Amino acid sequence: MKPLAYFFVLLFALEIWGFDLIIEENPEDLVDAKIDGFSARSALHHGRYQRSTSGDDDSGELVAGDDNIILHSYKVQSTITSRLANTMVRTKVENRARHPQNLVFDVQIPKGAFIHNFTMNVNGITFTSSVKEKSAARSQYAQARAKGKAAGILRSNTLDMENFKAELNVPGGTKVQFEIHYQEPIRRKLSTYEHVIPLQPGRLAKHLEVDVRIIEPQGLHFVHVPSSLGDQFEGIHTISKGEKKAHVSFKPTVAQQRKCPTCSSTAVDGHFVVTYDVNRDSKAGELEIFNGYFIHYFAPENLDPLPKNILFVIDVSGSMWGLKMRQTVEAMRTILGELRSADQFSVVDFNHNVRCWRDQLVQASRSETDAAKKYIEGIHPNGGTNINDALLRAIFILNEATSLGLLDPNSVSMIVLVSDGDPTVGELKLPTIQKNVKKNIRDDISLFCLGIGFDVDYDFLKRLAHENNGVAQRVFGNQETSSQMKKFYNQVSTPLLKKLEFNYPHGMVSDVTHNTFQNYFGGSEIVVAGKVDTENVQHLQSMITATASNAQLVLETLADVEGLDEFLSKDNHADPKFTEKLWAYITINQLMAERNLVTTAALKRNITKKILQMSLDHHIVTPYTAMLIESPNGDELMLADSPQDRKRGCCPGALAVGHPKPENSIPAWAKPTSGAKDPSSLLLGPTASAIHAVDNDPHFIINLPRQHKNICFNIDSEPGAILNLISDAKSGIAVNGQLVGAKKPLNNKLHTYFGKIGFNFEKKGLKIEVSIEGISLKDGSSTTSLSWSNLGSLIRRRVLVSVKSDNKVNITVDGDLSFVVVLHRVWKKHPVNVDFLGIYIPPASNFSSSVHGLIGQFMLEPDVHIYNERPGQDPGKADATMEVKGHKLTVTRGVQKDYRLDRVFGTAVRCWFVHNSGKGFLDGHYTDYLVPTLYSYPKHP
Repeated sequence: MKPLAYFFVLLFALEIWGFDLIIEENPEDLVDAKIDGFSARSALHHGRYQRSTSGDDDSGELVAGDDNIILHSYKVQSTITSRLANTMVRTKVENRARHPQNLVFDVQIPKGAFIHNFTMNVNGITFTSSVKEKSAARSQYAQARAKGKAAGILRSNTLDMENFKAELNVPGGTKVQFEIHYQEPIRRKLSTYEHVIPLQPGRLAKHLEVDVRIIEPQGLHFVHVPSSLGDQFEGIHTISKGEKKAHVSFKPTVAQQRKCPTCSSTAVDGHFVVTYDVNRDSKAGELEIFNGYFIHYFAPENLDPLPKNILFVIDVSGSMWGLKMRQTVEAMRTILGELRSADQFSVVDFNHNVRCWRDQLVQASRSETDAAKKYIEGIHPNGGTNINDALLRAIFILNEATSLGLLDPNSVSMIVLVSDGDPTVGELKLPTIQKNVKKNIRDDISLFCLGIGFDVDYDFLKRLAHENNGVAQRVFGNQETSSQMKKFYNQVSTPLLKKLEFNYPHGMVSDVTHNTFQNYFGGSEIVVAGKVDTENVQHLQSMITATASNAQLVLETLADVEGLDEFLSKDNHADPKFTEKLWAYITINQLMAERNLVTTAALKRNITKKILQMSLDHHIVTPYTAMLIESPNGDELMLADSPQDRKRGCCPGALAVGHPKPENSIPAWAKPTSGAKDPSSLLLGPTASAIHAVDNDPHFIINLPRQHKNICFNIDSEPGAILNLISDAKSGIAVNGQLVGAKKPLNNKLHTYFGKIGFNFEKKGLKIEVSIEGISLKDGSSTTSLSWSNLGSLIRRRVLVSVKSDNKVNITVDGDLSFVVVLHRVWKKHPVNVDFLGIYIPPASNFSSSVHGLIGQFMLEPDVHIYNERPGQDPGKADATMEVKGHKLTVTRGVQKDYRLDRVFGTAVRCWFVHNSGKGFLDGHYTDYLVPTLYSYPKHP
């Protein structure tokens, strides 16, 4: 079997950078069968499995689904050497079917980890990876393509999804092994190190294993494995702990993996977590020197918390309505209750306006915190998002308190911003907001940002926090939001040291990472790294000093260098380069942060050169490198590339995924909630359709749900005319459709249809064009496209554009406003008909009271009275009198078609038809709704 026959899609996504890859070959006889974890299309959640007769559960039985896919093994091996974790995930799968099947290897990568190696083996042929400078990798890729070799590339701006995906079209009888390696530092939070291993094999595995080894020269205080996978797996893991080493093993049998004794699905779905801490004495930490590098761990414990001055800045715009706000209120009840009496606080809430619970800081007494809780509980989210003014208001309150001498000199001032979206009101340019904050905030104020939800611009929040002595965290708007918010607050709510600075002797160390810190918070750890330029390490330790404005610090102990060398050299699992790798990891992240802050092109170039060189030296994929994946003979070359220009940090917007892409690439929490109805899923019928529609040539269907009526009318206009369907200047939404004509008149009439539909989300700065050729999303000068033939999605600023099939695209705004556009294809040689579009819009309360347009004016349902039903001129179609908007009209009973579920024959919708292009039912004449461009707002009567 030649490797040329395989079809590959790799999707890498990291917190800071990501890249996509696709081999541009069309697999023949592709079968969409879903393989969980390896998933192929249709059996991921409900495929049936068969037990093999070759063995029993305890011997590791083979379990194959109806698709004849077998997951032979799923192994995760992780080694932690002095807080640096190197993790390998390896899976082996076999397609025992006789036909090709699409397998998807999908592994979650912890936030902030660096992928440094990937290999795959297909029937004994191994593909290996190498990291090269981006332009050189692209050049090599282009040369391979020019020579006719199998080569492919798909560049895409990835979302903040810590996922790695490899998609492979596997012929029958093929065995495949994927292996990925990544590294990450284990961070200390709430006095505990936590190593999280995503474990989602998706189906029963013959052999499932997690193997974690911990090597800590400082000594292990405890090692614990919480029941993060559920009570079913309680006691299955084993822990072997020594003085400085530990081994954790998790090997559930097939029987133990089952959800129930007779179930064919796996219960292994979540995170395997290992927590531990190192031994600590009265010193502040430890200095480890190994292989020419030092790592300085600093985590003092026995210090009294400093008083804090804290402003909670809470987004209460309309997008926070519902579960997000309920979870925020719940979290704030707890957070306010945990404030100490020495603390001062206030609350700023904002939508398009900014409000202050108190105009100045107040003492955190029981009566004041209770009053603040009551205030927050009474908030009703609505309106837009004015982040700029809210932050400036909070900064002003703290600055004024400092100027008036109202703050304890030893106290720490901080702002905690909670938001779920981009700015939509006031200052909209993110760089300008950053500059405004940086210009006004004092150096001794820390800004912490908590982003809620899938569509929040997390990159912007990270930059905002990192530039102002803080950190950012992202939580997802679900049932766990409250606990995640409280956990984040606990990490930043116990300041112990202020204005901390380490001094390292020049000439003895070099290339030291950050050595100054505005604040140190209890339960965390500061890590500084550098190169050692002296052999007299004992003298080096005596010359290191640390100062803080509020405490005398006892410096850390120096690890026995000779003993450390001997200890690590005798351990086969220890990483001999852990100090160098930690230094590289910290340095690259520091340089990336510095690059975002510099203002001149020359400085940016210098920093970029440093990042590039370190990336190549340490085999790390960054925005300035790319990963080449090659077959042994070089006949197949794949380029895993990342976007070079990122106007909004890593994530300026869209995730564009090539064919074939499963619908579940969009996580469940990114889809509309149960309260937001997808137009294609609503009931059909004369009284329950709850939908406004325009389809065919063009027929309008207006649903009046309160009165259980459907009213229909046609618009007869000229090809090229653009009709306004929805116009809501206050909400910043316009939807227009451009007409195309049939190839020739039929019965002396030239029929017209919608050939293009434009969506202008003005406050989001986005324009979407849906045409019979394809779909495009425009963000300023940037345009991203999807085709009708490729399933895929675009997500930007809480706008999700998803191609559900080759004839339907869904557009969802803020999770609760949906549009469906249906494409009608006709025989290309048809003498009259042409391809055209239909649009379906559910009645929604998201628009303002001034919404208008041919459809928009009916979002506020008019009163309609129909009576005097009588035989009409057309046999079988009754006429009636309709009173609406002060007019008496003759209407005719008719039937129109809804093509959402059946695009060929449609579903019948009974309605009352208004003649003369809706005259009397519409405000004014239909010509009043003509607009000059696809994104214009009309002047309505």
